[in-house]
Amino acid sequence: MNKHKQSRIEVMNFLGKKIDSIIDEFLKKIDTNWQPTDFLPDSSSENFTAQVKELQEQCKELPYDYLAVLVGDVITEEALPTYESWLMDVEGITKHDPQGWAKWVRMWTAEENRHGDLLNKYLYLSGRINMRQMEISTQYLIADGFDIGTSTDPYKNFVYTSFQEMATNISHRRTASLAKKHGNLQLSKICGVIAADEARHAKAYKSFVSSIFEVDPSEMMIAFEYMMRKKIVMPAHFLRQAGEAIGTTFTHFSDAAQRLGVYTSWDYTEILDSLLIDWNIGNISNLDEHGEKARDYLMALPERFRKVAGRGIKAPLEYEFNWIN
Repeated sequence: MNKHKQSRIEVMNFLGKKIDSIIDEFLKKIDTNWQPTDFLPDSSSENFTAQVKELQEQCKELPYDYLAVLVGDVITEEALPTYESWLMDVEGITKHDPQGWAKWVRMWTAEENRHGDLLNKYLYLSGRINMRQMEISTQYLIADGFDIGTSTDPYKNFVYTSFQEMATNISHRRTASLAKKHGNLQLSKICGVIAADEARHAKAYKSFVSSIFEVDPSEMMIAFEYMMRKKIVMPAHFLRQAGEAIGTTFTHFSDAAQRLGVYTSWDYTEILDSLLIDWNIGNISNLDEHGEKARDYLMALPERFRKVAGRGIKAPLEYEFNWIN
């Protein structure tokens, strides 16, 4: 085992000693946590049919782009098996130590799993979605996997998860606001509680990075720089519909999200700004030469992003998603 990998594992083992307190701080107790059923019509109730009709009535005014973005969000959430298997392969996380980092991964996955379950059932009841086509895309996304450029490096992976959880929080908060704007208060509440989960999870992963900066600042800084040079790709960047090539559908999904303002290039820059502040990048000491150079690059990056952020906005495109009835 090389020294680089060994040092990563040693740091992860050190941080993993506090895994129970980390779980208690950032994840909720299962017995009292919300479950998808809490936000859906009760199938055992005599009023079930009336409740479904009311749900469908609220969904009639949701715009085409909104439905496309919501379906893309659902498929992203439903690809959770890929994310769990990827995290379990990270250096310092092993199934042979079920009470260490593997415990965090399992419990984080279990909490995240509720998101796809809830949104999937809601869309099924809405009557506006071609569920079979959505399910085909979900199966493709799990089968195709993904490559987020982190390899098995925990430092790079925690930068990615910090960024990604913040991005999903923004996306779900915006879909909540738009649902409310179109008179769908139930869907607004659903997207809101999911966004709250993502915010907690973002705090968790950001705290992991903060802890690593305390014990291995230069290597953590270099890993952060690496991920920002490579750029953070969305976990659904291989998204596709039946009969399409990998990634084709994701481009159209991203365009819809940009047009709606659900997630834009400006948000990418704002997340980076936030991470630079949260991790106190400008004031971290004890950096070696490579760490200092990485810090210089990172501190100058938001301004560079702002200069090009608006160029990514595209005019509406004629595109029909087969997910939408």
